[in-house]
Amino acid sequence: MPRQLFVTTALPYANGNFHIGHIMEYIQADIWVRFQRMQGNAVNFVGADDTHGAPIMIAAEKAGKTPQQFVADIAAGRKPYLDGFHIAFDNWHSTDAPENHAMAQQIYRELKANGLISSKVIEQFFDPEKNMFLPDRFIKGECPKCHAKDQYGDNCEVCGSVYAPTDLINPYSALSGATPELKSSEHLFFQLSDPRCVAFLEQWTQDGRLQPEVANKVKEWFTVRTNPDGSTSEGLGDWDISRDAPYFGIEIPDAPGKYFYVWLDAPVGYLASLKNLLDKRGESYDAYMANPDLEQYHFIGKDIVTFHTLFWPAMLKFSGRKTPDSVFVHGFLTVNNGEKMSKSRGTGLDPLKYLGLGMNPEWLRYYIAAKLSARNEDIDFNADDFMARVNSDLIGKYVNIASRAAGFLTKRFGGKLGTISADGADLISTISSQKESITAFFDAREYAKALRETMLLTDRVNSYVDANKPWELAKQEGMDARLQDVCSTCIEAFRLLTIYLKPVLPALAAQVEAFLNVAPLGFADTGTQLGAGHAIGDYKHLMQRVDIKQLDALFEPPAQAEPAVAATETVVPGGEEIAPTITIDDFAKVDLRIARIVNCEPVDGSTKLLRLTLDAGEGRMRNVFSGIAAHYTPDQLVGKLTVLVANLAPRKMKFGISEGMVLAASHADEKAQPGVYVLEPFPGAQPGMRIG
Repeated sequence: MPRQLFVTTALPYANGNFHIGHIMEYIQADIWVRFQRMQGNAVNFVGADDTHGAPIMIAAEKAGKTPQQFVADIAAGRKPYLDGFHIAFDNWHSTDAPENHAMAQQIYRELKANGLISSKVIEQFFDPEKNMFLPDRFIKGECPKCHAKDQYGDNCEVCGSVYAPTDLINPYSALSGATPELKSSEHLFFQLSDPRCVAFLEQWTQDGRLQPEVANKVKEWFTVRTNPDGSTSEGLGDWDISRDAPYFGIEIPDAPGKYFYVWLDAPVGYLASLKNLLDKRGESYDAYMANPDLEQYHFIGKDIVTFHTLFWPAMLKFSGRKTPDSVFVHGFLTVNNGEKMSKSRGTGLDPLKYLGLGMNPEWLRYYIAAKLSARNEDIDFNADDFMARVNSDLIGKYVNIASRAAGFLTKRFGGKLGTISADGADLISTISSQKESITAFFDAREYAKALRETMLLTDRVNSYVDANKPWELAKQEGMDARLQDVCSTCIEAFRLLTIYLKPVLPALAAQVEAFLNVAPLGFADTGTQLGAGHAIGDYKHLMQRVDIKQLDALFEPPAQAEPAVAATETVVPGGEEIAPTITIDDFAKVDLRIARIVNCEPVDGSTKLLRLTLDAGEGRMRNVFSGIAAHYTPDQLVGKLTVLVANLAPRKMKFGISEGMVLAASHADEKAQPGVYVLEPFPGAQPGMRIG
């Protein structure tokens, strides 16, 4: 019977574009899904954007957007990455979708009914200007251990010490610069320390569903131990699952003003995306999940093991749901012998830049697969190795087989295959016989081993070609039958090798299927042959070689400004690098208009905002809030002309609706060069004139 598989990847946080780490994980999962489908198994492969939390709320505010619009804009940019690298999710959803709100709230109710939700009062830093409790990463100050300045509220990036935000010396809010205040708040906790949870997780994490190295690491978390910094860890602790308003997230049903911590509702997004997919198909989600044969798998990075091997299975188990059959953990991707990625140094690997340079996405799919094992290990992208491996394996070995045989068949035999003699049949049998080992490697996610076996087979085929020399047979009288025999053997072998490579190279496999005039290939086809008389199509070159110029351009550092007076210094205008190049079409999307400031007044309840009334020549007035109160008084602005972003989506604030944005200039480092300067057009410009 076909296996029933539900497969996910970790949900990317919707505060930025995909990076190469995302792409590596999606390629790994996509290969496994494609392999399973080629085996005849039924797979639902889903993903979603992780959209909630304080960082997104804050980023949206800075961008002048609602959180919903901010994450929608991020989601709109996902398709070029996924399509570009042939990553075929069945559904891509959002954790802010109705399904996720309903599911997260229901899981919470069931955990509470099971006696696993408690509450206690905790002390947190509170920003009096932003009127919100601060996440650890938005609190900065002096490290209490090494006294390095401007360190985050949870750990020091200089000495590596871990501490509580309250340990910081001279803490300040990274959002407003204000000195935070300690305030008490009641928080809700998932009782992971409950004996029922501990007993379940001790069994669940050690029963073979995790990689051995991951299971061993997780096992440490159940025991009392002394940490390197001298502190003591006392086994599983309860998990804080609530945050106070203002917070972009899912409201807790029975706790007004409280929201689920983003990491509670994020993994629920796996189920919500699946439900959304099944609902669109008219299938029953409940019936699908109730199938005892259903297998559930998650592909994740090693940085989020805690959430997926402790909190997530415990949430599922004690809310009466199916727990994952396995969580597949992978390492990170480094560049050029382990060097940390840095765009400024030209050691970053930008996925869209890769595609924009015309580099074949399947080069990267193959190279990553050729390095991936089932273990939680980092892999390295080495530019020289990348070019050598792709050019040697894919062009020099695999594609070379078809290019050496197809032309003779087309020109001399009308494209038809002939009868294969004994030596050719032995070669075909050898290739077919490796199906079991290669499929076992793919199923176990040992992609490097599967590809190594496949490339050894290509070597055997090329040795067969070299031994029989079809280019010499073509010149000899009376050797037509042998020429057709040898070339037919090559094409039959090439088809088998394509089956083995298809999970990794789906687009190239589709080209091969068209060239061979065959239906989409599956692993069951390794037991068949095209046979004498089958006609192939005209051969067209299937893949280009990697060009060194492309790799040089891929890792070329961003252009720097001209040197300043000191030869060792670089001018960075305004304290930050120029943004990436855009086209005139990109610029045309922003509607900049001349506007007159008709009125300006302070905003009650805010020390940062001024309320501007603007005439943009529309026959009505616009209301815009601008955070310039520390730099201008109302009388300095009334009557002045300025520049308005006129087509910015209106933003609802607690003081009213802001209908645009007034442009102002400032230095990126306010300490180095303080001041904000509202743009003022030359006299003669009139309200409503467009800037462009």
